[in-house]
Amino acid sequence: MSDPTKDSANDSTNALTRVKDKPARRRWRKALYWTAVIVILLVAGAFIALDQLTYEPQEDAVAALQSVGGVMAVIQPDGYYFEPASGEARQPAVIFYPGGLVEPAGYAPLARAIAERGHRVYIFSMPLNLAMFGANRAYGIIANRPEDRYVIGGHSLGGVFAARYAAKHQDAIEGVYFLASYADDGGSLSGSSLSALQITGTRDGVMNQGSWTDAKSNLPADTTYVAIEGANHGQFGMYGMQRGDNEADITPEAQVDAVADAMTAWMDKLGKE
Repeated sequence: MSDPTKDSANDSTNALTRVKDKPARRRWRKALYWTAVIVILLVAGAFIALDQLTYEPQEDAVAALQSVGGVMAVIQPDGYYFEPASGEARQPAVIFYPGGLVEPAGYAPLARAIAERGHRVYIFSMPLNLAMFGANRAYGIIANRPEDRYVIGGHSLGGVFAARYAAKHQDAIEGVYFLASYADDGGSLSGSSLSALQITGTRDGVMNQGSWTDAKSNLPADTTYVAIEGANHGQFGMYGMQRGDNEADITPEAQVDAVADAMTAWMDKLGKE
């Protein structure tokens, strides 16, 4: 039989403990609440900052998204697709990864110029406009159109992560091209049988020349180097003047044509090998 005195004492102790626990729980709830608020504000601030830093396509780039002049342009959920309006495309097809914080439409003029020369071109959009978060985007296109041959590459940061994809999927790729870009150690193609093309501008003020020179050791033996006189970093696309870049000595249209010509000549060589 229980002791009423002891039971009463235990009840009093438990009640006191609950009273003491309530302020502690409230403090924890407040701490969790304000932690969540701070995290949300930090994330929102990061997205706002990225949006402000992102380069948007200029009017000429937006105009290049139209299906006119012998080129069909298609806006897709994961980017943009260009091909000759006849539907008869030359091989290989071109997979393009945009530069960091550049909206993919900024490269529409280059894609159109390559399509005018007969090749299919796929420009992929990237999460947060950063290729590091979408390095495997090429897989879907290659898997869905296995009858095509492919080269992959990109501008600036996009070229780095395109090389990483190529290094891991050498059986599906014939060549890798770099526009003001290079292959880092994570995308080393040294010793591979792939062909590479490196295109730079003599007025580029953004690309780190030291890193570019050091990274030559990561390229295959079959590498073609092209330097476009008067070209800068930002005019590989049409998204305006890039921070830290030099003024170009040639027009954006002239630079785009020079790049398209160099890429076409390189791809023609691939077709003869």
